[in-house]
Amino acid sequence: MNERDFQNKLTELLGEIGEMPAGEREKLEQLATETKDRHDKMKKTMRELQESLDYLRLSVKYLVFDLEATRRENDYLRGLVTGQNDDGSADGAD
Repeated sequence: MNERDFQNKLTELLGEIGEMPAGEREKLEQLATETKDRHDKMKKTMRELQESLDYLRLSVKYLVFDLEATRRENDYLRGLVTGQNDDGSADGAD
């Protein structure tokens, strides 16, 4: 059920509850209001969860980028320490 269907059904339910005798109506109106409040809270929680997941995805992308850059730097520095150039030949050897 999408949001529009939920709102339509809730409005329809509240309309039917409004036609009931006062004794029964009060309790059902309260239940319908609580249901709407829970639904709104659930939507808010889902939005916050989606934002958190988006942030987590972005953070992981940055971490992967940083890891790849660090590996490239390590390979380069390791080559300098062992006396290798980028082409794999020893320093000073032509």
